[in-house]
Amino acid sequence: MAEQTPIGLDHEVTQVRALTHSGNFHADETLGYVILHYALAPRGDLKGRVMGEGAADRLLFSRSRAPVQIQAADIVFDVGGVYDPAKGRYDHHMKNKPLREDGTPYSAAGLLWKDYGRAAIRNILATPVDEALCGTIWQAVDKALILPVDQDDNGVAKMGRLSLAELVSTCGPPWDTTELYGAEEAARREMEGFANAAEIVARHLLGTVDRARASLKATHRVLDAYARAEDKRILVMDTGMPAEKVIFENDLPVVYIVSPAGAQWNVKAVPPARGEFGQRVSLPEAWGGLEGKALAEASGIADAVFAHPARFICGAGSREGALAMACRALEIGTAPAAS
Repeated sequence: MAEQTPIGLDHEVTQVRALTHSGNFHADETLGYVILHYALAPRGDLKGRVMGEGAADRLLFSRSRAPVQIQAADIVFDVGGVYDPAKGRYDHHMKNKPLREDGTPYSAAGLLWKDYGRAAIRNILATPVDEALCGTIWQAVDKALILPVDQDDNGVAKMGRLSLAELVSTCGPPWDTTELYGAEEAARREMEGFANAAEIVARHLLGTVDRARASLKATHRVLDAYARAEDKRILVMDTGMPAEKVIFENDLPVVYIVSPAGAQWNVKAVPPARGEFGQRVSLPEAWGGLEGKALAEASGIADAVFAHPARFICGAGSREGALAMACRALEIGTAPAAS
């Protein structure tokens, strides 16, 4: 039996009515709304824009707990007591709630991300991606953003202070707003707060998707540079990028990363473990804190520019000079040659 296309993704309907609950709002239904906003946008209309910028939205969105409005909506999430994607129902508050493969309960955002995340990614990214790359980005965003929201919303693990959940929460009006300003003004402030929260979440989702895309690009380039390296202890990158992440994820024996930094080239020592201070092999002690002529004389590299006192980074005026500094540092240090 063929898998059913999620409601709205066939682009045959002009508009899709989506609903979540009114009242206090949290990260999961706010993120769920943002996912639908991008997934259901007319193709090519958004491409990296935040909420409210640019194209007409096919999504007719409302917030209510009224049964008649819930029944009339095409997509209902985080309310209604039903999880049935074929009918556009994405609640997770039931006794037998939907779970991830590892047993983590889904939030409404997680359930919507399963069905609408890939469509959202295609509308967010400015450059078209094929199915495989889209799936890899989807998995990266799921791990970095969606899973933590699932965990926080279900009481599995808190996202922490100044997390996305906290930022969304602070957009909501204080508990005594009705007491101070009356019910009508409180309702207006609640809707305004949700809109503000949605913009924050949208910016976060856009950034997370684009960083996942860039991370995959960096992985390809780092592994390619490593494959071409004559000495596997020295990684030469022609563009600055997060190479350390790739080094640790792939257990590469790299000691120094050589890469451009403005008008000069730097040599950065790789730490012994990701996120730690220290270096696998520190730069030579005699270089620490020296600059210009003094460093050039100490290192024997004519265009040497600086060496940090902590001996984790140094630089030269050219690619060749930086590479020579890295090679010289290995000669002085104790790094064994990689086989």
